[in-house]
Formats: sequence, structure tokens, C-alpha cells
Amino acid sequence: MARMFCQMALQAMAVIVGWQIYSLTKSEFLLGLIGLTEALPAILAAFFSGYLVDISTPQRVYKYCVSALTLNLAGLLILGGDFIDLSHHALIICLFVGVFISGIARSFMLPAYFSITPQIIERKDYAAASAWSNTAVQIAVMTGPVLAGLLYGSMGQRAAWILPVTFMALGFSCVISINNIRQYAKIEIKQTAFKNIVEGWKFIITHRILLTVLAVDMFAVLFGGAVAMLPAFASKILHVGPEGLGLLRTAPAFGAILAAIFFAIRPMKTFPLTRMLWTVAAFGVCMIGFGLSTSFALSMLFLAASGLFDTINVVIRTTLKQILTPDAMRGRVSSISTMFVISSNEIGAFESGTAARLMGLVPSVIFGGIMTLCVAAATYALTPKLRKITFDENTQIDQKPPP
Repeated sequence: MARMFCQMALQAMAVIVGWQIYSLTKSEFLLGLIGLTEALPAILAAFFSGYLVDISTPQRVYKYCVSALTLNLAGLLILGGDFIDLSHHALIICLFVGVFISGIARSFMLPAYFSITPQIIERKDYAAASAWSNTAVQIAVMTGPVLAGLLYGSMGQRAAWILPVTFMALGFSCVISINNIRQYAKIEIKQTAFKNIVEGWKFIITHRILLTVLAVDMFAVLFGGAVAMLPAFASKILHVGPEGLGLLRTAPAFGAILAAIFFAIRPMKTFPLTRMLWTVAAFGVCMIGFGLSTSFALSMLFLAASGLFDTINVVIRTTLKQILTPDAMRGRVSSISTMFVISSNEIGAFESGTAARLMGLVPSVIFGGIMTLCVAAATYALTPKLRKITFDENTQIDQKPPP
């Protein structure tokens, strides 16, 4: 519930910020710059956020992150909701500052959540828990953007900004209600923080399956994601307002939640790398179809299909990370994973904005889909040994690098 409400707030915030900035500037490049503004602080903070989670209490870190996000959204409500009279230039700067603060909080929030999960559930339930967690996220993706778009279109930006503040406050109430969690052994602070952080990077780099899983997802979404350009598609290509933008933002969740619920009820038992690569390729095809579409209904269909395939990828990727990561390194591994995720999503948004400015809106999305197919094909060709390995919930991995 905590993750669902927090994601609802962040999804609603993304719609409102994107529409406000595009309405004021009509710039696809600035839409992409939103992603970069969130990515840079998140990536920099991720170098030590995982270490902080590993040596402290994940629940406490999670609580601080959600409280910071609540205060940040409250500030954006006051500034972006016309409670204070600002010039357009000043408002745009304030919106970017809010996005910057959100990026910092998210870099600590994800490793904390990743570390809390195994303290609540048993190892055998990791796959099902991953699917249920993703279901909560997809419910948020389905409801947050639509509600934000509807409120923005019907009642204005002030009513719209109240929504994410409310959702984040509900998320905070859930976080402080988490109790009776098991504690696992923390890392012993016998070496410097820098050495502990480097140890996390060495663990990822020397275990090829983890590195491959993270890298494939990063490069696929880096090129293939089109979410940042949805305000421009809604306005220029599909000719719909903020209500239509909210539906477009929600569309991937329609397919995603079907896959998430299916795998929550019938969890995967094995996690072959080839299955993940097929879903990445299918995601790329959906992005090409979306870029070519001029029909709102067809665009919704392609986005929904992309969400379905992406969810299968997420379930496999998240379960493998849970299975293959030792308890004492969960924070650091997750923070590194967060860097990959943020690089793919937020820097991918910047790439989309830059490509749209150089190539045009539609060609940039088609190009991204083709590059995603190339990523899947290249990984398949370069990992013949990993393709033959099948992982399950009983798979063990040594903390020390393999010879």
C-alpha cells in the first residue's frame, strides 16, 4: 500500500509537471530535460544511498524519503497551484527544482524498499511478492495519471496538485505503520564507506547475470521509452488535452496489471534469460507501432501491450535480483540497480527529447524502438553461456567474485 500510494503521487506529479511545462513552452526538449533533472541527482546520490541503507534501518530511510517527498509536493502545490503569483519563467524553474529534489529522495527510497521486502517475506515467495508489488505499482500507474489529467482538465492546476500531495501523505501513513519485520545481519563497518561502496560495484561487475540483466533493461528503455514525449504526442499527433494525456500515461498499466496479477497468482518457477530478451524485443515492437500510429485507440493499444511485456521483464529482473543478492549487500546492489533504472527512464527521457528535437517527434520514437530490438539481439548473440542457465528460487550465489 505504501508503494502504491507513493507511486500514485509520483505518477500524478509527472503528468502535471509535464503538461504545465509543455503548455508554457511547447518544447519537446524541455520535456526531455525533466528526466535529466531527476536523473542526475538520483544517480549521484545512488553512489552512497545503498551503503547508508545497508548500515542503517531500511524502514527508517524509507520513512524519511516519503516524508521529504510529501513536503516537496506540498511546496509544488503552493507554487504550481497559483497560491503564489509567479511569472512563467519562475514557475518553470520551481517545477524543475521540485523534480530535482524528487530525484534525490527516490535514489534512497528504492534501495530501502528493496531491503525491506526480504525482511517481510520468505525466499520461496520472492517471485509472487515481486508480481504483487508490481501490481501495486501498475494500479498506481493506472489511477494516478488519469485522475491528475481529469482534475487538471476539469478543475485546473490547483485541484490537480492537491492530488499527489494527498497520495504521498497516505503513503507516509502506511510507511509508519510497517512493523514486526525480521532483521538480517548488517555489514560490519570494518572498512571505509568508500571501500564498502566499491565492494557493491565489484559484486555486480563480477557476477555477469546481474550485470547483464541490469544493462539490458537500461539500454532497452534508454532508447525505447516514449513516456516523456506523451504530452507532445497528445497535443500534436493525437490532438487530445490533459485528459487524453492522463489516459496515455495510464495505458501501459492496463496491460501491465494483467501480467502482474497473472504472475502473482501463478508465480514463475524458473527465470531464463531468453524469456527476458523476448519481452525486451516485444517492447521495442510496441514502441515502433506507437510511433507510427495516428489513432488514439491504436496508440492506447500499443502502449498497453508495451506495459504487458515490460511487466514480464520486471518480474524476472526483480526476482533474479532478490534471489542472487546476499542480505548484507541488498542496499548497495539495489542502489546500483536504481542508477541503471534511472539512467534508462529519466536519461532515456532526455534522449527522447533530444532525438525529437534533432529527428522529429515520430522518427525519434521509431528509432528508439529499432534500437531496443538491436539491444535484445546483441545481448542474445553475446551471452551464449548465460542463455543456457535456468535460475529458480533455490539458486545460490557467492558473495565473493567467481574465479
